[in-house]
Amino acid sequence: MRKKKTDFSNLIDFTDGSGDICLIVHPAGKISDYLISPSVEKMTGYKPEEIASRPEHFYSLVFEEDFSIIKENWLTLQNDKKINSVNFSYRITTRSGTVSWLHEFLTVERDPVFSEITEQKSIILNVTKLKNNESELIKSVASLRELNTAKDKFISIISHDLRSPFTTLLGFSEILLHESDISEDEKVEYLQYIYDSSKSQLDLINCLLDWSRLQTGRIKVEPVRLNVKSVVSTAITPLTAEAVRKNIDVRIDIPQDLYINADERLIGQTLLNLTSNAIKFTPEGKEIYISSGRFKEGMIEIIVRDEGVGISEENQPKLFKIDQKFSLPGTNGERGSGLGLTLVKEIIDKHGGQVWFYSRIGEGSEFHITVPEARNLILLVEDDQGTRALYKKIIETALPNFEVKFADNGYEAIGLYRSLLPTLIITDHDMPLMNGIQLVEAIQKKESNKSIPIIVISGKLDEEITRKYLKLGIDKVVSKPVDNELLVQLIRDTLY
Repeated sequence: MRKKKTDFSNLIDFTDGSGDICLIVHPAGKISDYLISPSVEKMTGYKPEEIASRPEHFYSLVFEEDFSIIKENWLTLQNDKKINSVNFSYRITTRSGTVSWLHEFLTVERDPVFSEITEQKSIILNVTKLKNNESELIKSVASLRELNTAKDKFISIISHDLRSPFTTLLGFSEILLHESDISEDEKVEYLQYIYDSSKSQLDLINCLLDWSRLQTGRIKVEPVRLNVKSVVSTAITPLTAEAVRKNIDVRIDIPQDLYINADERLIGQTLLNLTSNAIKFTPEGKEIYISSGRFKEGMIEIIVRDEGVGISEENQPKLFKIDQKFSLPGTNGERGSGLGLTLVKEIIDKHGGQVWFYSRIGEGSEFHITVPEARNLILLVEDDQGTRALYKKIIETALPNFEVKFADNGYEAIGLYRSLLPTLIITDHDMPLMNGIQLVEAIQKKESNKSIPIIVISGKLDEEITRKYLKLGIDKVVSKPVDNELLVQLIRDTLY
C-alpha cells in the first residue's frame, strides 16, 4: 500500500490548488491508508484528516436524500463483478453550510482470484456551476415553451379579430354600393358602422405592430429626460374631445419638479392607453385623476384613477396577458383593440419599471406604473477651477436635490450632454475653442425637437452678445460676478 501512496502523491500534486477536483483512494479495510488530496478542503471546507476521521468519511457530507444514489451504485459494483467503474452526481453540505453539486467517477480494483474489491479510487468534480446553469436552462426552456404556446394562442385570437370585422365592412359597403333606395339617415348609420369598425381595426393593427417591434427589438427604447407633468399633459391632449363628449373632467395633480428618464413616444403611448381606457369605462359626468410622486429611490410612480365601472375579479387575471386578449365595450359602447394594456406592460418592462392595478366593480380602477427617475443634474461649463468650486457650493447648498457636473469647454460639454441628460446647463460665454453662443447653437441643433434650459454667465457681456443669445431663445444672461441668491433664483425661475 505504500507504493499506492507514492503513486497517489503524483495525483495529489496534480489537484493541489484546485477547488474543482479532488482524488480519493480507499484500500478496503485499511483506514490508515484512506488518502484524500488536499484540494478537498477548497471543495468542502474540511481538511483531509477531518474527513478521514468521520464515520462515513467523505460520504458523511452527502445530502440524506441523495445517499441512496451512492448506495445503489456501490451495490452495482459489489454484485456485478464484471463492472469496475460507475459515475453519479449528488449534493453535499460544505462546512460553511452552502450546497455543492459533485460528480464522482468511482473505479475499483479487484482481487484477481475471487474478484473481490480491494481498493476504490474516486475522482470527484465540483459541478455546482454546471448544475446551476442546467437548472437555469431548464427554466428558460420551460419559459420559452410557455411563451411559444401563449403566442400561438395569441396569433389564433388575433387572426380571428382581424378577420371578423370585415363582415361588417363588406356587408354595409355592399348595401351602399348596390341599394339605391336607402335613406340618407340609413347611409349615415351604415357609414358610421364602417368608420367605427375601421377605426377599431386600425387601433388593433397599430398596437399589434408596436408590440411586435418591441418584442423583436425593432423599436429601440431611447430614454431622455422628461418632465412628468409636461409629458402627461402632451400625451392625453388627443383625448380632450372624447372626455368633453362624455362630460368627464380629467384632473392632473403632478408636482412641477418631477422628471423621468424615458422614451418620449413610448411613455406617451402608455399614458394615452391608460387614460383612454379610463375615459372609455367611466360614465358621463364622473372624474379621472392622474397623479405622480416618488415611489422609491430612483423610481417615479404615475397613477391613473377613474370612477368607472371597475373590473370583476374574474376578469382581472386576464389583463396584460397576450394569450387572453380581453376587451369589453365602454360605457357608451366604445370598442378597443384589447391589446392596449399588453402594450403598456411591454413598454414599462422595457423601461425597467412595473405596472399593477386595483379595481372593484362599481367603484372604478386605479392603474400604477413606475419609471426610472431622471437625476436633477446641472452641467456647469466653466474653465476656471475656483469659479467652478464656488458655483458648485452655492448650488448644492441651496438646492440639495441637484448634482453638479463639470465641463472645461464647449466641446467637452457637447460630449457629456447626451450621456448626462442634464436638467440645466450653466455656461460661461468666454471659453477656449468654442464660446457660449457656439455651444448653444450646437446643442440646439442636436436637440431640434426640444429646448434645454441654459443660463449664460460672463464677465464680457455687451448688448450685441446679449441680443444674439436672446435670438437663440436664451433670456437668462447675466454678468460676473453674480450674486449667490441671484444665481439660485435664476435656476429656480428657469426650471420651475
